[in-house]
Parts: sequence; C-alpha cells; structure tokens
Amino acid sequence: MTRVVVAGIGLVGPGLADWATGAALLRDPGGWVTAATVVPAPNRLPPTERRRAGTVVKASLVAADQALAMAGADPATLPTVFTSSTGDPLNCHLLCEALATPERLVSPTRFTNSVHNAPAGYWHIATASRAPSTSLAAFDASFAAGLLEAAVQVQASGAPVLLVAADVPYPEPLHAKRPVADTFALALLLAPGNRGRTLTLQLTGDATATPCPHAGLEGVRRTIPAARALPLLMALAGNAAADVVIEGDTGWALSLTVGAST
Repeated sequence: MTRVVVAGIGLVGPGLADWATGAALLRDPGGWVTAATVVPAPNRLPPTERRRAGTVVKASLVAADQALAMAGADPATLPTVFTSSTGDPLNCHLLCEALATPERLVSPTRFTNSVHNAPAGYWHIATASRAPSTSLAAFDASFAAGLLEAAVQVQASGAPVLLVAADVPYPEPLHAKRPVADTFALALLLAPGNRGRTLTLQLTGDATATPCPHAGLEGVRRTIPAARALPLLMALAGNAAADVVIEGDTGWALSLTVGAST
C-alpha cells in the first residue's frame, strides 16, 4: 500500500479545456458537452520547437504546466514519469509513408520525435531539468502503470514526482487498427505526506474498473487510454472521500482511495 498527496493537477481533453474549468464539469457532469479537444500552444516552448513538436508533446506540456502552477512547484527540480499508449501517432504515420517511398528518406526531426520519451525530452530541456525521468508504455494500462511508478518513486525517495499521461489519435489507416477517439492529457504532481488530498494505492488482482457515472464521459474513458484516469479525476474534483479502481493489464488493477478534502 502506497500513500501520496496530490499537490497539483493538469488536464486537457474532449470538452475539458483545463483543470480549472474541467473540475467544475467533473463535479457536475450535467454541464459537460462533448467537443473535440483543443490543445493550446505550450508557452514553455519557443516558437521553433512548437512547430516541430507533435500533439502528444504539446498536450503533455500544457497539462504539466497546469499542475505545476496549481502547486507552485519548481519544474527544474522534479523527477518525472511520462506515460502514453500511443506516443506520437502522426509522426509514426509520416515515418511509415517516408519508408514506403523509393528514396526512404527520414528527416532528423521525424526521427527525433519518433522515440517514446520525446515528451519527457522536450519538458526537461524546456525546464532546464536534470532530474531523473521515466517514460512508460503499457497499452491500455499505460495510465495505471505510470501512476503506480510515480507513487512508488515518491514513497521511495520522499520527494515529489510529476506524472504526465497523454494519448493522441492515429490517422488512417492506423486508426482502423488502433482506434483512439481524441486527445487526452493529464498531469498529477504527487508528493509525500498526509496534509492535503491524499491518494492511497494498492495493487490488486483483476477487478472491475470504476465507470464514469455520466454516459458521455464514460464513452471518453472507454475510447482513450489516458482517459482511464477520469473516475480518479472526478473523485479529486469533489470534496468527499472516494474509492476508485483503475484497470491495469491482465491480472492486475489499481485500487485507489481518495481522501476527503481538508
């Protein structure tokens, strides 16, 4: 069993512009209206890097900055865990197109953005951070795996860790093989201690995941891997204590207890 404090939250997703406005909608989902995700330009990146970065990088950085602003934390000192099921799908598509031509020429920018730790690289360069970073992928269980990794790091080190999870749709024809409905990104700044909104995690065997009580948000949860976090975010948006199960991979899940707001 692992206990951490949620010190900061960031969010961008369908009908959820940011955590400040999204929290109110998650508390009262009746006001939520489905709409395609709009990812704002990440102010932390200079214009040249914004043009080069893919949507998964931009969404990750926007969510991360929201979480840090909420917590008032210094990004240069924070270890990070970045997790994604998809990575940069458009870049993957364009690489496949390039490799299908007779010339098989791949641009250095495409190659740079093809690695799974590209969002972490952009973040740590932009924040001048030399803190450790972990990048994970675990298919539909990527958020659960990232949350478990970040929480264990907090408990082991006694220091805060920034968790960032993001997924982005594939273009066709890859979308037909791996359908992801829209872009969704969230960030949680996890810290040690008992003061603030606590989150207790326990690894369990197969367990039924907690659904979203709102049908539209449940559709988002089911169709975007990173949005498996929505029941947890809904609990954090409220004030009461809550129990949430986030599905992992075959044979395991995460049982979470969210402490009441103090």
